[in-house]
Amino acid sequence: MTARRGMPDMMPGIPERWRRLDVTVRDLPLGVLLLIASLLPALRGNGTEIGGLPTRSADVLAGVAAVLQCLPLALRRRWPHLCLALVSIGFALDQIRGYHLFAGTALPIALLCAGSYLERYRRATVAVASLAFVALSVELYRRGPGDPVAEFVTFYLALGLAWGIGTWMRSARAAEAERRGRVAEDARNAERTRIARELHDVVTHHVTAMVVQSEAARYLTAAPDRLDQTLAAVSDTGRRAITDLRHLLDLLNPDHGTDRNAEPRTPPVGRVLTLVEQTRRAGQPVEFTEEGTPAASTGSADLVAYRVVQEALTNALKYDHGGRTSVLVHHGEREITVRVGTDGTGSGAASPGGSGRGLAGLRERVDVLGGDFSADRPEGGGFVVRARIPAGSPS
Repeated sequence: MTARRGMPDMMPGIPERWRRLDVTVRDLPLGVLLLIASLLPALRGNGTEIGGLPTRSADVLAGVAAVLQCLPLALRRRWPHLCLALVSIGFALDQIRGYHLFAGTALPIALLCAGSYLERYRRATVAVASLAFVALSVELYRRGPGDPVAEFVTFYLALGLAWGIGTWMRSARAAEAERRGRVAEDARNAERTRIARELHDVVTHHVTAMVVQSEAARYLTAAPDRLDQTLAAVSDTGRRAITDLRHLLDLLNPDHGTDRNAEPRTPPVGRVLTLVEQTRRAGQPVEFTEEGTPAASTGSADLVAYRVVQEALTNALKYDHGGRTSVLVHHGEREITVRVGTDGTGSGAASPGGSGRGLAGLRERVDVLGGDFSADRPEGGGFVVRARIPAGSPS
């Protein structure tokens, strides 16, 4: 029973080991098969024939012609120039001597592979091969019964078709490689954008809160209790930043998160209240309202809603610090609605400037899910961020 169970595990390894072999080893069997077929009595004299020369009995030179036409096919991808030259010599010997071996089938194969794999001197190869065929045709016409020239032209066109097919295969392979390169580059760019967006969301909010809290601590030296609370808030914010960065690293590298004692990550919907409390400790008065019941499965909507609240509160700390801020999260059956606004009574003098990437990134996230996003500045001051995020999308 053990041996039988092991057999299916061994089978997938055979193709893999075959692909690891050198390309000349993998290309050799075709040439060997053609050589064996050329030696079969049933196929003797039934190969390619141009020029009308009578078929001659096989001799030592027939064996040489067969080997020259068949075995060089092992080089058709590694050294296509050498393969085409040796096969052409063997074909010329085959036709001039009148053996008409089945091995003559190797010439169009060599031409097809040369058209497909040659990277340099392609035009020179076509010119030299054409001149060589003209010389062979003249010699066969001189030796033979004088078959029509059209026969030689037709055979030349057939060989040209083989070369053309190889050229088309080369172009198709290059186009596919270019397409895969573009797809890979687009994937890398998308991944870099996603990483930058996640870093912006995670780092900017926590660092902004820490900056605001530390600025406030400078004026609390006369109140040790309040100073201790503020510094504790800075420390707590820093620990949360480290935790979020660890989770981000876990997403980028699954092998990174091996610490069993690490703080478990709460679902984003459950962390909105924690986010609000953290912002309050930074000195921002926030009124939080949550309506409805979160759905059991919302796809990416809950994470996007969390990011909207996070970015809006970060901007509140930056540009309207101390101003009254309201956060409304409404859970519907098919969507999550978020509204975050400030009244413009605060100050942004102590906050670091922004780059505008946050709101642009939020708009992209919401658009991907088919929702609506807006960020406005009312006439009375402050700002209002609104987002409608359809639930259930796994994007």
